[in-house]
Amino acid sequence: MKQIQTLLFVLLMLVSSEFYAQQDTIVAQREARAFLREGNKLYQKENYEDASIAYRKALDKNSLYKKATYNLGNAMYQNKNFKEAVPQYELTVKASTDKFEKADGYHNIGNAMLEQKQYQPAVDAYKNALRNDPTDDETRYNLAVAQQLLEKEKQEKKDDKDKDKKDDKDKKDKDDKNKENKDSKDKDQKDDKNKKDKDDQGDQKNDDQKDPQKKDQKDEKEKPKPKQGQMSPQQIKQLLESLNNEEKKTQKKMNAQKAKGKKVKQEKDW
Repeated sequence: MKQIQTLLFVLLMLVSSEFYAQQDTIVAQREARAFLREGNKLYQKENYEDASIAYRKALDKNSLYKKATYNLGNAMYQNKNFKEAVPQYELTVKASTDKFEKADGYHNIGNAMLEQKQYQPAVDAYKNALRNDPTDDETRYNLAVAQQLLEKEKQEKKDDKDKDKKDDKDKKDKDDKNKENKDSKDKDQKDDKNKKDKDDQGDQKNDDQKDPQKKDQKDEKEKPKPKQGQMSPQQIKQLLESLNNEEKKTQKKMNAQKAKGKKVKQEKDW
């Protein structure tokens, strides 16, 4: 009997907990709807900042409240917070099972991307919207606009790339021309120097012909000087001549001495 009473008590507690949980959920949902209605009124008054706050409060009470999520995205969009609006629309698309709700979410994603000049994501979003609702002419029109802007962007990038290539080519041509001019200038300077050296040699030759003595002096100056400790060819020649003369004098003296000491030949005295 005691065990049955314990079991009944546990069941009663579980039922009570579930009941109170349901009651809390119902209260939270009511509060969420109240915040949603408050946000909608502020939105109608174009008070988008306060409307966003009200929608956030609704989501605090019920995080799965799709209408609050979608409306928060709209309030952010109207307040020009395009980047922050996109995740709210993505949550709406993900949570929704209705094709038209998905189409609206994708449509608004396209608008937010278009405002950020992200044309390729905008095109993709509009295409997804039309897959869910092919009859939406506004989405079809926005898709055409996004496609035109995307093509324009691609063309501008191509033009910029071509311009960069042209600028690089022009710079290279200019550098090559400057190098060519420099080489030509260096060659002219070298030719002028060679011509000047040649003219100077010609002038010097003329001067030598006019003044032979000056040429001899110049030749003398240009003769290689003997190194220290060595004799020049001229000095060697003079030394040899001096030695030769000395040798001749010595030989003559010796011959005279021999002639003076020689005995006179006499007949034998037998």
